[in-house]
Amino acid sequence: MTDFVLVASDLAKQYRKPLTGRRVDSVRGVSFEVRRGEIYGFLGPNGAGKTTTIKMLTGLIAPTRGRMEIFGRVVPCPDAMARVGFLPENPYVYPYLSPREFVSLCGRLSGLSGARLGDRVTQVIARVGVAGAIDRPARALSKGMLQRVALAAALVHDPELLILDEPMSGLDPVGRKEVRDMIVEERQRGRTVFFSSHILTDVELLCDRVCILRRGEVVVSGALSDLLAEGKRRSEITLAGASSELRSSLEGLVSGAHSVGESLVMEVEGDAAVRTVVERALASGARLQSLTSKRETLEDLFVREAL
Repeated sequence: MTDFVLVASDLAKQYRKPLTGRRVDSVRGVSFEVRRGEIYGFLGPNGAGKTTTIKMLTGLIAPTRGRMEIFGRVVPCPDAMARVGFLPENPYVYPYLSPREFVSLCGRLSGLSGARLGDRVTQVIARVGVAGAIDRPARALSKGMLQRVALAAALVHDPELLILDEPMSGLDPVGRKEVRDMIVEERQRGRTVFFSSHILTDVELLCDRVCILRRGEVVVSGALSDLLAEGKRRSEITLAGASSELRSSLEGLVSGAHSVGESLVMEVEGDAAVRTVVERALASGARLQSLTSKRETLEDLFVREAL
């Protein structure tokens, strides 16, 4: 049994524009690995290639080049996909079906039948919070409720790997928290979760590792604990009475240094650099007015690397 549930190697997708025939690279050599039992965040601005990559992973479109494996099997592979639950970015729930009927249909397509199917459908619909509308036509449901129904369809066959494309889309704050809790519960049950999202606070709360795309290429990849480590923490230091000699000696240690009245305000990255700046400042006779720690967030990293 491999430690990697999902592997993408040098994945690329090229389209041709219908009128001009010009080639457009949507995804350019994307590679990543998702470990068993982790929550993996797949991030990037609009047009970065996230949904295209997910469509290739799930067999909805063919890659121009590259290799994909799920549970050690080369994709597309029906046996591997039978163990995957998929929530697309814009799920379509047949408007003339009720949530019970739609989720039952998805369960039958995944091999469930009989009493087990009925019990499982009722269970997952209650779990996503749509039990009160279980027999109401889908056309009468809100966008957020339809998102929940589609999530129930992804969960109905108890998959080992969940691939979720914008699972919090259309949900209110309460719904977002419920989906977050559900993702954590799935991980606690031994499931692996791979999801894309624009809600970076949710990603930072949930994910063990992330991959950030920009223009179809991976620009950041790794464990959040490493990417947002203490050594990357930024601090703002304000000094009074900083001499020109002190300012010159700090040029390689600080960034964004500027004067505010008679004070010098600067940004410093990392605890070691902060100690050095403060020691030099006090030794030169300057006065420390303030020291404010600014731990880097996932949003800071995203804005710096992906935009």
